[in-house]
Amino acid sequence: MGREALVVCSDKSMGAGITVWDIDTGDHLLHIPTCASPPHGFLCLRNQVLVASQIHKHGSVGGGAISSWHLRKPQAPLRSYPIEAIGPIACTEDGVYLAGGAPSGNAYIWEVTGGRLLKNWSVHKKSINCMEFSDDSSLLICGSDDGMISIWSMISLLDIADFGNLPAPLCSSSEHSSAITGLLTTSGSLSSVLVSCSLDGTCKIWDLVTGTLLQNRVFPQSLTAIAVDGEEQLLLSGSADGTIFVNLLNIGLSKVSYTVLQDQQLVLNGHNGLITAMTFCNAGLVSASEDCSACLWDVVNWVIIRRFSHQKGPITNLVVIPQTSLVKQYNRIFHVSLLEKYPHPSNLWKEINTPLSPSSFEDDHVTGEFRSTALLNQQILDLEHGRTEAAIQMKLETSMENRLWATRMTKHVMEINKHLQTRLLDLMQCRLLRPDSASTQMRLNHIYGMIGAKQVC
Repeated sequence: MGREALVVCSDKSMGAGITVWDIDTGDHLLHIPTCASPPHGFLCLRNQVLVASQIHKHGSVGGGAISSWHLRKPQAPLRSYPIEAIGPIACTEDGVYLAGGAPSGNAYIWEVTGGRLLKNWSVHKKSINCMEFSDDSSLLICGSDDGMISIWSMISLLDIADFGNLPAPLCSSSEHSSAITGLLTTSGSLSSVLVSCSLDGTCKIWDLVTGTLLQNRVFPQSLTAIAVDGEEQLLLSGSADGTIFVNLLNIGLSKVSYTVLQDQQLVLNGHNGLITAMTFCNAGLVSASEDCSACLWDVVNWVIIRRFSHQKGPITNLVVIPQTSLVKQYNRIFHVSLLEKYPHPSNLWKEINTPLSPSSFEDDHVTGEFRSTALLNQQILDLEHGRTEAAIQMKLETSMENRLWATRMTKHVMEINKHLQTRLLDLMQCRLLRPDSASTQMRLNHIYGMIGAKQVC
């Protein structure tokens, strides 16, 4: 396993910026200035590009910005200014789509490399607090400040024939009585589930395909963050007082509601403030808190291996990336573009990104060598007045690129559809038989033993 880096940011002020540490040694690797991101407003695209929403960015008409930084190519951040402030953001596994949620309850989906706004619609009546794509990128899940959860099909959202209509969710729920603070989905073959947590002190487990509530776990504290280990056997719930609860992720076939007792779980006490984010890495569990620190936990003995002090303010977001992402490269760069303010349905399937020479246009906002075909078409029209060979060649290349882009989009939609079809078959088959491997069973027995033996302090 390669070395990893811990990347964190705060929402305190733009001056706090982004801090990067070596997880194994605790050494400070990098600081990126001018970033202040709200909870769930920070991610890394394909381990190459950091993206952060910034609600209080001054100078924006809509009150916010979405900024991106290439880790492998030194350059100024690319800042986009949506029509309204964006809080939580989420991206598909392949980095093709970026979703953002607004305090108004509206949601937006952009195509990253071209910057096109593919869809914007009203999702909830209250502010969207968190967003999550399913592991196969076929579903988008949104959680709001009023406790509502909605699940949307990406095929329906990106259907060009249905562009002007208000989409309908696959399913929605109002089971939570307070704000949603965390969403995650599992990727294992045994089941496809959605896990949600809320300030109402409950953690709920849902069947992701049908939207059926499978489990309702009640905790003594308001929950603010959740995480599942790589084997999808443990569920960790962070609370408002800094406590982290460790439970087994036992997913049954019938609906179960119960209160999690103190002697039925491990309790980790390492923070003095609200838990804001958690994730698993090669070295163990990483947790972040409003107490201006992040902790690396040993997941065998459940003790703190290392504490990272963030003097610049409370940590609101964290991601873990390979340290190779910090190595500067100029080839195989994943390109991102300025995000559009408004959708253009007439050009949704036509407009593409075409490489041009750096001297073709002067654009202070775009730092790469990629420009939209709206500008390219204008250049072609200018050249056509002289009926030059260059104009004919550029028109031909544009047509070919249009066809390639449409082909890629069609392939992507077909892959999503295939995942949806096979998921139902997998669920039906796996519900009948649920074997446990010997190694997994040994680990679970170890956890059971620890729960019965002590609480971790």
